[in-house]
Amino acid sequence: MKRILIPAGGALMATGLLAAGLAGTAQADTDIAKDPMATSAANAKAIVDYWAESNGAALKAATESNVWDKADVAKLQSKGGYSSDTKPGSTAPIGEEKKTTAKVQNVNLPKTIGKVFFVNSKGEKKWCSATSIQSKYRNLVATAGHCVYDTATNSDVMSKWVFVPGYYQGRAPWGIYVGKQAFTHYDFDVYEDYDRDYAFVTVYNGVSISASRVNSKQVLKSEYDAYEGKKEVKSTELKDIPGGKTAEQQYLEGLDKYGPNGGFRAENVTTKEAAGGNFKDSVATTDEVEVTELQWTNAPKPSEDPKQWKNGDQGATKLTPLTEAEYKKLLDEKAAGKVKGKVFKDDRGDYWLKQFYLIQWYKVTKSTKYFHDSFFIFTGGDITVKDAGRLGDNVGGQGFAWNQPTGKYVRVFGYPAAPHPDGNKAYTGVTPKWCYGKTSGKLVGSAAKKIEEHVALKCAMTEGADGGPWLYKYSNAKRLGYVNGVISTFNDQDGNGRVDYISSPYFDGETNIVYKAAATVWSGKVV
Repeated sequence: MKRILIPAGGALMATGLLAAGLAGTAQADTDIAKDPMATSAANAKAIVDYWAESNGAALKAATESNVWDKADVAKLQSKGGYSSDTKPGSTAPIGEEKKTTAKVQNVNLPKTIGKVFFVNSKGEKKWCSATSIQSKYRNLVATAGHCVYDTATNSDVMSKWVFVPGYYQGRAPWGIYVGKQAFTHYDFDVYEDYDRDYAFVTVYNGVSISASRVNSKQVLKSEYDAYEGKKEVKSTELKDIPGGKTAEQQYLEGLDKYGPNGGFRAENVTTKEAAGGNFKDSVATTDEVEVTELQWTNAPKPSEDPKQWKNGDQGATKLTPLTEAEYKKLLDEKAAGKVKGKVFKDDRGDYWLKQFYLIQWYKVTKSTKYFHDSFFIFTGGDITVKDAGRLGDNVGGQGFAWNQPTGKYVRVFGYPAAPHPDGNKAYTGVTPKWCYGKTSGKLVGSAAKKIEEHVALKCAMTEGADGGPWLYKYSNAKRLGYVNGVISTFNDQDGNGRVDYISSPYFDGETNIVYKAAATVWSGKVV
C-alpha cells in the first residue's frame, strides 16, 4: 500500500526520537515495504480461475510489460565505484547440496524461471519475467519492482498477480502460483526509486487445472452461428439410395422439414475431364501438363490459332529464380527423378528452375452435390483442480547474493518480446533467452530515470525480459546460481535504435534485509 510521507522537521525532529532506541531492527524495518496481494485462499482460487479458464485464454492474451517507451531507452552514464554497506554474503540455492559430475557444453535453462502475469490499472493483461528463489517455506519469487507495483499510475500492487514457472503458450507445467504478499524496498514503494527496482513475492502453493473430458452438443445452425466458443461442423454427402430416394429428393425433403438451419445444402461442382481430341466449342478449355525438356522439344509447335491447338502441342515455359539452397535441393531432387524441369546456373551466377508444359484439352462438366451438415458446440468438460505443492519443491529455487564485487560474470535469463526502439522485432516472448558476460566495473545511472546506482551488462534483450534474474556463479550442470540482480532497464549505448545494454539495481545489504523479511513468511494452500 502506498504511504503518505510525514514531513521531516517540527516536533518530530526536536524530540530526538530517532536516537538509540530506534536503532538496530528499527532501521531494518524502515527499509521494508509489505503489501498484501491475494488476501485469502478463496480470493487466490478466483485469480487462478481467471487465468486458467478457457484453456488459459487470459494467459495467452497477455502482452509484455510496457513500462519503458522509446524515449526511455537512453544511454547510461558511469557513476563511479561502489562501497559495500555490509560484508558480502549469500544464501545457497534449493538443491545446492546435490552433487553432480555432469559436463555440459550447451546452456541449460533453469527450471526456476517463468513469467509473472498481472492486470494493471488500465485493465491490461501483462507479463514480466521472474524466478523462484530460496526461502524457508520454498514459496518465494524474485522479480523487478515495476512488475509488482503499477508505477505508471502511482497506484497499489498489480491485480491478479501470478507466477507460472516454465510457462509455454498457455500451459502451466508446474502449476499456477498466486501472489500472497509483496516485499520491496520502502524507497521504491514510496518514491518509485529505480535504484530499488526489485521485489520478492510470497506465493501460495501451486494449483494445477486439467480438463478430463470435453462435452459437445449438436445444435441448429442459428445456435451454431451465435456461439462464440469452440465449435465444429461435420458434413455428410447425401447419396442416391438404390431403389429408393435420390440425393436431390433427400435434400429437398430436408429443406422442407427442417429449413436451411437444418443443415441441408447444395453445392455446384465444376470438374474437368481429359479429352482425347480437339474441343472447339464453349464447353471445352485448355490447360497445360508439365513434361521434361526432351518431351517438350520433341512436341509439335502449336498453331497460331488457339482453336486449332491439339493435345500434346508445345505449351508455355516457366522460369523461376532460386536461392542457392533451393538450387542445391532441386539438383538432388532432379537426380532422384522428382523434378521434370531444368535446374541450372546462368553466366551471371544466378540460379533458375525452367519448367516445360504441353497443351491438354479438357471437357468441362458441371454437377450438383447435396450435403447434410451437423453443427456441434463444445460446452466444456470435467475440470480437475489440484494442489500442486510448494514452488521450491517443484522447480527448486536460486540462491541469493548481496554486496558482491562488480565486474564479475553473470548469466541473465528472461522472456524478451518487445521490438527495439527502431521497430525491429527480434523476439517473440514465447521461449526464454539468455545473456552472459561481465557486469560493469563501475555503477551506472540515468538522469531520465533518476537512477544513480545500477549495474549494467551488454545484452540485447527487450521488454518482457524485465524482472528476469541475474545469476552469479551459475552452474550449467545444476542449473542453479545466486540471484544478484534483476533486469530493470533497457538501454541504447551507441544510439543506433537497438537495445544493447540492460541494467539492474545493485544488490546490497538493504536488499538482503528486504529479501530476508520475505524469505521467512509462510503462505499456505489455495485448495
